[in-house]
Amino acid sequence: MTETRQRVRSHVEANPGVHFNAVSRALDIATGQTQYHVRRLLNNDALDSLEVCGRTHYFPTEYSETEQAAIALLRRETTRELVVLLLDHETDRPDELAETADIARSTVEWHLSNLIEHDLAEKVRDGRRVSVRLVEPQLLRDLLIEIDPSLPDRLVDRFSRLVDSLLEQPGQSA
Repeated sequence: MTETRQRVRSHVEANPGVHFNAVSRALDIATGQTQYHVRRLLNNDALDSLEVCGRTHYFPTEYSETEQAAIALLRRETTRELVVLLLDHETDRPDELAETADIARSTVEWHLSNLIEHDLAEKVRDGRRVSVRLVEPQLLRDLLIEIDPSLPDRLVDRFSRLVDSLLEQPGQSA
């Protein structure tokens, strides 16, 4: 295995769920070179990949698909915050989550729908009341300790939250 390919593999192993651009930036290698080595590692079953929310994330091979999805989602600051609120049982209703976290309701719904899509949470209906329950609370609790969002991930998440909050303000035109 070439030195560059080993560096790519080591970076993914140290940062499970890292996405393509972050690998290129962290290792300071050209995107074409990153693409070549990642493809070779994937073809040789030395790495796994999973697309979540339109972004491909890379993983060491020991993670299950559920763990991969959880890691990719927990790299998003807002998803992390909502998972923590659900784990703490401060609230389990989307409208209350939005209020508690001071996040636009549409943003909360988007993040919750991603958790639901990957079978990490589910909506529970009790008459007219809708709440959200984590399906894999222990897995998410364990991964919260292991995974921390990168600075670019946090910045993108904060920008999205800002735009959503501006669009949801009453009396404002888009």
